[in-house]
Amino acid sequence: MKVLVGGLVALVVGLVGIIVFWKQFLTLLAGGIPLLLLLFGGLATYLGLEELKDKLASGKETTPGVEEDYKKEIEKLKAELEELKKDKETSA
Repeated sequence: MKVLVGGLVALVVGLVGIIVFWKQFLTLLAGGIPLLLLLFGGLATYLGLEELKDKLASGKETTPGVEEDYKKEIEKLKAELEELKKDKETSA
């Protein structure tokens, strides 16, 4: 209940303050909006560049010779697995 009363009092005082100091409020708003646009524009640009770098980096991760190496490794592991299965069957 205290929070509700405190919120209502702050709302009324804020409304009265804006009405009484309307010119100063507009001056503050006029000075603050360009600053916020600069800050958020810079942040958006930075995040966009990072996303672009990530996309470019993910496209370069696979080199042409790597796929063949992986295929050879898979075939080697399959052969080892088959050999282990045969050894298990003969020992059982």
